[in-house]
Amino acid sequence: MSLDITQVLLSAQSPDGATRKLAEESLKQFQEQNLPGFLFSLSNELANEEKPEESRRLAGLILKNALDAKEQHRKNELFQRWLALDVGVKAQIKGLLLQTLSSPVASARSTSSQVIAKVAGIEIPQKQWPELIASLLSNIHQVQPNVKQATLETLGYLCEEVSPEAVDQDQVNKILTAVVQGMNASEGNSDVRLAATRALYNALGFAQVNFSNDMERDYIMRVVCEATQSTDVKIRQAAFECLVAISSTYYDKLATYMQDIFNITAKAVRGDEESVALQAIEFWSSICDEEIDILDEYSSEFTADSDVPCYYFIKQALPALVPMLLETLLKQEEDQDLDEGAWNLAMAGGTCLGLVARTVGDDIVPLVMPFVEENITKPDWRHREAATYAFGSILEGPSADKLAPLVNVALNFMLSALVNDPSNHVKDTTAWTLGRIFEFLHGSALETAPIITSENCQQILTVLLQSMKDVPNVAEKACGALYFLAQGYVDAGSASPLTPFFQDIIQSLLFVTHREDAGESRLRTAAYETLNEVVRCSIEETGPIVMQLVPVIMMELHQTLEAGKLSTDEREKRSELQGLLCGCLQVIIQKLGAMESTKYSFLQYADQMMELFLRVFACRNATVHEEAMLAIGALAYAAGPNFSKYMPQFYQYLEMGLQNFEEYQVCAITVGVVGDLCRALEDKILPYCDGIMTQLLKDLSSNQLHRSVKPPIFSCFGDIALAIGENFEKYLIYAMPMLQVQQICRRMLLQLMMKCSITPTN
Repeated sequence: MSLDITQVLLSAQSPDGATRKLAEESLKQFQEQNLPGFLFSLSNELANEEKPEESRRLAGLILKNALDAKEQHRKNELFQRWLALDVGVKAQIKGLLLQTLSSPVASARSTSSQVIAKVAGIEIPQKQWPELIASLLSNIHQVQPNVKQATLETLGYLCEEVSPEAVDQDQVNKILTAVVQGMNASEGNSDVRLAATRALYNALGFAQVNFSNDMERDYIMRVVCEATQSTDVKIRQAAFECLVAISSTYYDKLATYMQDIFNITAKAVRGDEESVALQAIEFWSSICDEEIDILDEYSSEFTADSDVPCYYFIKQALPALVPMLLETLLKQEEDQDLDEGAWNLAMAGGTCLGLVARTVGDDIVPLVMPFVEENITKPDWRHREAATYAFGSILEGPSADKLAPLVNVALNFMLSALVNDPSNHVKDTTAWTLGRIFEFLHGSALETAPIITSENCQQILTVLLQSMKDVPNVAEKACGALYFLAQGYVDAGSASPLTPFFQDIIQSLLFVTHREDAGESRLRTAAYETLNEVVRCSIEETGPIVMQLVPVIMMELHQTLEAGKLSTDEREKRSELQGLLCGCLQVIIQKLGAMESTKYSFLQYADQMMELFLRVFACRNATVHEEAMLAIGALAYAAGPNFSKYMPQFYQYLEMGLQNFEEYQVCAITVGVVGDLCRALEDKILPYCDGIMTQLLKDLSSNQLHRSVKPPIFSCFGDIALAIGENFEKYLIYAMPMLQVQQICRRMLLQLMMKCSITPTN
């Protein structure tokens, strides 16, 4: 196939849709008709210094995408296609890629680095391209900084793509030597030093042997710590990112360096650019994660002789670490609550403080409470918000005995602040803190005297319901607090203090879902999630109120299905709302179906519900399909054998769900719903079993379906066998070979077959 690849690549970036589409089709046709020529043309375009930068950049991107994919089955296909290419063609392509590392154009060098790493990820595990690493290392001695920079970048990407087991230790040593030398303060070029620092981040997984050697480890740690003091902010940030990675990968090797690291991180947190300070805090968060995992794994049986020792770095650093973190809480940004994706120094410090509390427990309380008491009433909102944030951050970790007296004193103060404080920042954090109190210090499992009593419950609910009318970010946190308050009564079994206010709570939450600004700060989602939790904690006495919700939510869902032509943004919002409404109906169905007083009366709505759910499936959205499928599973369980009348219409959607390999979560949920149907319908599922079993067997044999879906399928076989008894026998010849590699499932199925009076075959 002959075409001007440069012009096609430029046309593929045209603002004109028709031109762009024609170019994309030409590229696709070229790839399908002549893959070797296609890949060679792209690599040649990337390497050609006379070509436009735009066409070179796109050529490299397409080349990279022709070698890798997110989906494992697609990735395997691309790997095999590359390996099957003629050796001579591959050698030419690889030569052009290596040549491009010397390009004066930065984007061409960077793209080539990524493509080389992708090829290495395919070939090095196959013992191919053995000369690559030596070739790259020879570039390190080049005079031109741009070649050194590109080579170090390539080594970093290579370490990201290739498993450490695929590289000889001698080559690992040489890579690390080149990278660490590139990081050294003696390297005069900042771009080279930055590329080396970023490369070390990816190479740390290769350095197990080197970190076990005291001298080599000392040298690496010294160079990393020196890089945190660079005059270049990007190098400092990258060096701290290396320290974060080291903290999780080599926690057990850090003892001798911790004092120096504390000094370095404290200096960065208190005086460096925010991007650097955030990574310095992240180091301590990472250490917390490691120690929490170790202590959780060994629990009370932890001893100094355990396989993975806990060095209690956080406990030792506590007197200096906590004041440093508390300082960060006073560095809030004026508009931090308005940006949902915001992440700043105060947020990072509070998050780390929470992890410290989980790591050391009661020991943190006396270090934080003086800060809280000193700042909670100051006129500057930053001090009040910081004090509240500090208190909320330490509520997970310390014992209930330690915290309960403090919370009992603070509760009235916070309820007052949530209503009366002039700062939305303070109200936002106060509502969040109340949610944390209800999450960790409220519920039937706690042995201390309850924080929530019939005496203070009315005041709490009055404040929360009032705050749900506040600005969206405050209202969303108030919904969250009510969510955890209700969650504490889910297993109460009898009347809770919420019961007298049940109607008001439901009405307030429904009001929130209809607010014009409910799309801001996840407010509508929070309101529906809270409504679901309130329904879950309902009892027989409040069953009639939950029953009143059914037609209300059904009408809401019906209205979303009647909407006319919508823009893309409007369709997304509609799909989100449909998912929330289906989820709400699922919870209502489960609750009303489980209560004797409502089970039969609510089924009068079953026909209308099922009609709505089937219409929802016509809206092509995976999240909505998941929620609708779960709701149908709940309805089937509640309706029992009577659900069979819906099967003729529903079966096509069940089959579509089982065939949905791309949106595998939908497939997984559908497999679970098959189990619900079997338990509900019993032998009435029989007419549909041929189709269901055929599709389940296809799912098991497919290499396109995500592997997490396959284990539930084996359980599903058991559900089907229990439902249809001896009629399952005809499927054994197909099911048993699939179960050969799943011995536990096979034993379970044999037991089920015996219960169903089926004679086992080999």
